Amino acid sequence: MQPGNGTQISEFILLGFSEDPELQPLIFGLFLSMYLITVLGNLLIILAVSSDFHLHTPMYFFLSNLSLVDICFTTTTIPKMLVNIQIQRKAITYAGCITQIYFLILFSVLDISLLTAMAYDRFVAICHPLHYMVIMNPQLCVLLLLMSWIMSILNSLLHCLMALRLSFCANLEIPHFICELNQMIQLACSDTFLNNMVMYFAAVLLGVGSFVGILYSYSKIVSCIRGMSSAQGKYKAFSTCASHLSVVFLFYCTLLGVYLSSAAIQSSHSTERASVMYIVVAPMLNPFIYSLRNKDIKQALKTFFVKETANRPVVLRLKTSPRWQRSKSQSQT
Repeated sequence: MQPGNGTQISEFILLGFSEDPELQPLIFGLFLSMYLITVLGNLLIILAVSSDFHLHTPMYFFLSNLSLVDICFTTTTIPKMLVNIQIQRKAITYAGCITQIYFLILFSVLDISLLTAMAYDRFVAICHPLHYMVIMNPQLCVLLLLMSWIMSILNSLLHCLMALRLSFCANLEIPHFICELNQMIQLACSDTFLNNMVMYFAAVLLGVGSFVGILYSYSKIVSCIRGMSSAQGKYKAFSTCASHLSVVFLFYCTLLGVYLSSAAIQSSHSTERASVMYIVVAPMLNPFIYSLRNKDIKQALKTFFVKETANRPVVLRLKTSPRWQRSKSQSQT
């Protein structure tokens, strides 16, 4: 197929979930509610970790960064979709689409990296508790975070630079509510073999590779827990790992399902549902999963709000009697 002239592309059309005007207010309200819950819930996690000195540990360091990334992750896509619904315009500029793809890949890889780092942190804490503070020192935590950012930025930049070389024909309609890399590649008229290979290679290397690493860490954790003699110790270890595993499976299964099945499944509705799960639902549920099963987070938030209420200045006003007011006015005259 002859490639089209990519320099003349000005915008793409995001078809979204439904073209029914009656469903637009419902979709707008639903996604606005989920977005606000996501931002508020993750901000509370960050607030709890930053305000409580006892939570300044590697586990909560990665958790607070995960909450920050989740806020940025949803902000990359949901506000634009809400604006399009509100103004009843489905277009997104070519530059805006590339930018959205860049940050979408960036924050998804950061999510993967932080979940992997948290799995390693739990492995060291449970299997090597005596050497935990030596291994998971602040320098290593910062180094892991810095490596995650560098790897995510370079990976995103590679995909976007390769997407810029694609040419597009007349059909510029994306059957999605966001610009995703695989959806954009499917619209190209030029050869996309190299783009697909790089996309699947990155998905296998970063996604599947990290997932295998997490499963390996938890296989070792399970072996260590089974060897514990204390029932209370087993329960505490399982409870700290259950939240993380829930988030891992929710995020990984939907994210990898979108990219690894895009070549075999052409249903846009199934892709949209999976995208909603890992872009909106998973970041929204993370604060609930971690806080509801974590007494330290709940205690930190309770202490913070009690302290703020106690520090709020209280102004006492005396209720004056009418006789006192009359005598005061007479003395002034």
